[in-house]
Amino acid sequence: MNRLRLAAAAPLLLLAGCATVPPVARLDGLRIRQVDLTRRIQQIVDSAHVTGLAVTVFNRNRPVYQHAFGVKSTATGAPLQLDTEFYGASLSKAVFAVLVLKLVEEGQLTLDEPLQNYLPRPIYEYKPQTRWHDDYSSLRQDSLYRRITARMCLSHTTGLANWRWDEPDEKLHVRRPPGARYGYSGEGLVYLQVVLERKLGRPLEQLMQEKIFGPLGMTTSSYQWQPRFEADYALGHDATGKPLEKDKDNEPRSASTLETTPADYTRFLTAVLQRRILKPESWQELFRPQISLHSVQQMGPLARRDTTRYDHLRLAYGLGWGLLHSPYGVGAFKEGHGDGFQHYSIVFPERGIGVLLMSNSDNAESAFQSLLRVTIADTFTPVDWQNYVPYYRARAAR
Repeated sequence: MNRLRLAAAAPLLLLAGCATVPPVARLDGLRIRQVDLTRRIQQIVDSAHVTGLAVTVFNRNRPVYQHAFGVKSTATGAPLQLDTEFYGASLSKAVFAVLVLKLVEEGQLTLDEPLQNYLPRPIYEYKPQTRWHDDYSSLRQDSLYRRITARMCLSHTTGLANWRWDEPDEKLHVRRPPGARYGYSGEGLVYLQVVLERKLGRPLEQLMQEKIFGPLGMTTSSYQWQPRFEADYALGHDATGKPLEKDKDNEPRSASTLETTPADYTRFLTAVLQRRILKPESWQELFRPQISLHSVQQMGPLARRDTTRYDHLRLAYGLGWGLLHSPYGVGAFKEGHGDGFQHYSIVFPERGIGVLLMSNSDNAESAFQSLLRVTIADTFTPVDWQNYVPYYRARAAR
């Protein structure tokens, strides 16, 4: 262990040797000492060449293990911290889903009313206020979009592409009847955001700060880069460990622009496990299967082919979260993937157990299977469906 890693691990190693630090409980009923868990995670991080990784493990609906490994930038060698700012990528969607359910509770919308009905004129007639994401001019000749509801947006059944630039003409099209089939779509959540902003006359960032970030104490989270983040933020890294340029000019988008920290996102997942912020019936709806998933993979060409391989997991999508069934109850998961950043979280509310993995490395997904097994004995996450190729399998194939 080099001096940098030793310095980062030292406080936890000292604590782990104390009788007052409890071992971490896993789904299989076994427990692991925190010092041993740190050692094993470090071995995985080293083997998979992961630049930086933050890990939180939850027992009894609260964090019992939190640790950061590696560096926030290979250019500086500065150690990663739990309060280092991260690009959250699609973890954005899970937080947005909670906001939407909060607005449903307040009577601002319903899940099944077509979103166009909330606006006084067709959405394609509105002049765009952003660089691109609220431009719906291409839907002028499209009648299917008028069927899209908030439930469809949150369960990825709108028929829209993930992003408009995935289309040959880089314009929005509803490719199948809304509600008919799962198709991961950031555009769907952004459409819901834009309708809400126009209906309520308030921007996404303001709603988030008031209804989610403020109440949960997520003081270093935002859907837009803030000058205060300059003091401590992580750079993404490619598979060789090369740091990538930080994107700081994103406009707030519900599906993809969350800036947060491992400590802040831990606060969010703690609230999820403890069922705070929302009423019990809202949490039930959030984690109720909305559509069954039978695709070979979640993304890419294989998302259009079906299989029975995951039927034993009863793989499904809820509202903003993927769902699976296990002997320990439902597992609710959400991943994040952006250039140089790869994240994964899964919680098992019936057991009060979960894990958060946040990384600034393009190699992290190759380590997720091993990390899930060592931290909470999660052998249920469908890594092949997620296209998480384990690092040891990738090397054997070369």
